[in-house]
Amino acid sequence: MTETGELLSGLALGSFRLNGQFLQVAEGLARPAGMTAAWWQVLGAVLREPLPVAGVARVMGMTRQGVQRIADLLVERGLAEYRPNPAHRRAKLLQPTAAGREAIAKINPGHQAFADRLVEELGADVARDCLAALHRLSTALDHLTTPS
Repeated sequence: MTETGELLSGLALGSFRLNGQFLQVAEGLARPAGMTAAWWQVLGAVLREPLPVAGVARVMGMTRQGVQRIADLLVERGLAEYRPNPAHRRAKLLQPTAAGREAIAKINPGHQAFADRLVEELGADVARDCLAALHRLSTALDHLTTPS
């Protein structure tokens, strides 16, 4: 295999491993609030502003169908609600309910404690460098995979 092939494989495998590690951490943080990592991910995407399911999928890098299933569960459990979308009659907006915001608030202290431990382990400068590298990698993949 060429060096570029090995680099691509290493980046992909490293990303898959990181994804698994972050999901494990997220599951542990979300569980005490009665949530799953996926529920937290979808609800977190609409905390600042309501979005259609397709918008959540784009922001989170998930499939629209996967987000739809989770959104419906969140609505069923009273953690989110659909509201009319003035820009698109059929694509309703998803937004958290008060109960959904309370569930997220229960996660925040554990999230902050873990964030503090991770940044202490890495050092703030290295953490910033890691974040910048992830952004660069994601942007490059977007450029190479988004149809023109």
